[in-house]
Amino acid sequence: MLKTLIALIISALLVSVPVSGAYNEFDNSRVPDGSVGARYIPAAEKRVKTRVQRDKGKYDYDLFGRDTFEYFPLQLGNGDYKVTIYENIEGTRYRVAKSQNIKANLENPLKVFLASIQTVNWNQDMKTIKKAEEITKGLKTDREKIDAIYRFVVDNFSYDYDKIKNVPSTHVPDIDEILKAGKGICYDYSAVFAAMLRSQGIPCKLIKGYTTYVKGYHAWNEVYLAGEDRWMVVDTTYDSVLRKAKKTVSMEKPASEYTMSKEY
Repeated sequence: MLKTLIALIISALLVSVPVSGAYNEFDNSRVPDGSVGARYIPAAEKRVKTRVQRDKGKYDYDLFGRDTFEYFPLQLGNGDYKVTIYENIEGTRYRVAKSQNIKANLENPLKVFLASIQTVNWNQDMKTIKKAEEITKGLKTDREKIDAIYRFVVDNFSYDYDKIKNVPSTHVPDIDEILKAGKGICYDYSAVFAAMLRSQGIPCKLIKGYTTYVKGYHAWNEVYLAGEDRWMVVDTTYDSVLRKAKKTVSMEKPASEYTMSKEY
């Protein structure tokens, strides 16, 4: 009887502790809307990465999700994707821990840029999203909502010159922390702006790349104007800095001055 009881306790403990490979590392329930979920528990705590690849296009991310899924966009268009989880071995060496093949067939590709993903992570309970609801209340058109959110971000956030000196390569914006601090780097500005617009049903891309207006790697946004069926370039970081210097700014920037490297 005692042996049986001990065996049952041990069995229960084994079931309750998540073990790598003993549970589903992928969540494909959001694939029809343009994102895929991943999580992974390494045998010992170490760096884990995810790669989302279609043909020659690929996006690499740090994967922080252990028990919970993180979601990544399928922004490379419809077709066959390979999603791979890599576990660090040592230094810059990684091994394939898990992989899967999926097929994306999106009826509306714009949904990719409405989703909550790792780089633009949001939900209705976040203070930043409640603020977006507050400042757009009563506004009827997308353009009115874009203008209101743009003014809020540009006027209420300051560039964090100290943060940019020490930001780690693994940095992912937390929009509520940025709202609380009232400052951030370009990646932070762009994540806040994108999350607020997405929560209002307005497709918004977070873009990384280069512009003639700023030295070095930069982040900005593209917002979809449904009435004109086009994307508009918006750089809230650049405009925020100009506004603090009492200079005139225009929300829409010329696309010719911006070169995309990655879009999310």
